Amino acid sequence: WPYCRKRCSYCNFNTYVVPAVDEVAMRACLVQETRTLLRLSQVQSITSVFFGGGTPSLASPRTVAAVLEAVAGAAHLPTSAEVTLEANPSSTDTAHLAGFRVAGVNRLSIGVQSLDDAELRLLGREHTAVEAQKAVEAARELFPGRTSIDLLFGLPGQSLDSWAQGLEAALGLCDDHISLYQLTLERGTALAAQVRGGTLSLPPQDLLADMYQTAHTVLVAAGFRHYEVSNFARKGALSNHNLSYWRADQYIGVGPGAHGRFVPRGEGGCRREARVQTLEPVSWMREVQSQGHGTRSRVVLSPLEQLEELLTLGLRTDEGVTHEHWGHFSPQLSLQAVFGVPGEAQVLQEQGWLLLDSSGLRCTWAGLAVLDSLLPDLLCQLQR
Repeated sequence: WPYCRKRCSYCNFNTYVVPAVDEVAMRACLVQETRTLLRLSQVQSITSVFFGGGTPSLASPRTVAAVLEAVAGAAHLPTSAEVTLEANPSSTDTAHLAGFRVAGVNRLSIGVQSLDDAELRLLGREHTAVEAQKAVEAARELFPGRTSIDLLFGLPGQSLDSWAQGLEAALGLCDDHISLYQLTLERGTALAAQVRGGTLSLPPQDLLADMYQTAHTVLVAAGFRHYEVSNFARKGALSNHNLSYWRADQYIGVGPGAHGRFVPRGEGGCRREARVQTLEPVSWMREVQSQGHGTRSRVVLSPLEQLEELLTLGLRTDEGVTHEHWGHFSPQLSLQAVFGVPGEAQVLQEQGWLLLDSSGLRCTWAGLAVLDSLLPDLLCQLQR
């Protein structure tokens, strides 16, 4: 769902602020593309559906229900499947959320971002801290144990103390899943222009590292498992949908700018493809209406490219890349044969960043915190 009511100061996602949305046309196209791509993939069963954006909570429950009906009509959608909807606190009144639950949503991801009003204004968010609190409380009533919140850290002017206070406030409010994202300055955003112009400055790297360490310490002490670089869950409330990305499973992207990774068996394909749908909603709708889908680019991934993705994504998780999972993508060359020989991986193990054992290849906690700096060496070793 590519539409938002306003653009946040840090956002460079494929989002659009328009005077009015033709939801009937958008719904019809989402349904049509869902059916087309599921038919192309010949996937038999769906494990999860994720409504992202944009701001999907601005859509009507009827649209969500229509898409889920299309999924269930083209493949098996078990009652156990995780169905997540991203929501903003400013578009989550109780009646609307109840409508989404009736439509088939069983998990909510709420973009809280901060519980400090000054920080929310800086980020260009529509809601206040009180409104965020009320939205999370309402969501937890309807989706107990399945309400996630997003928080940002590393904001201009943010101190370690203010971040720690924000974490404590979030712990008092949250359910069993929290996603923490370090603010990144994206070219073309209002916030990037302010930092570049010198009116705002970001915290230094060592302070960002301390913020991340603090979050890990506080959340683990509160019973959360740090199961992915940015994600924490307790009581088994991991995001199955996001885990499927990190495990390099197949997924189908529907809607403007959506990405997918699947084998188009319905047209005789036998290799995994990376697909991107047309970005601009009106152009995307035209393409869907004329050809059934709005795929703008499709690239067949080589075996090496698939292993690169598996490594890059899998090492983001605390389980890492298991031998079994690696073998699914590389039956001829084992994980041990690639990384258990003298080379970069062995050096990283000796330095305490990486582990290779009977479970597979994974980062230590210290390694997880600096994963982006480890990956180039590992990718070099893989490419050889």
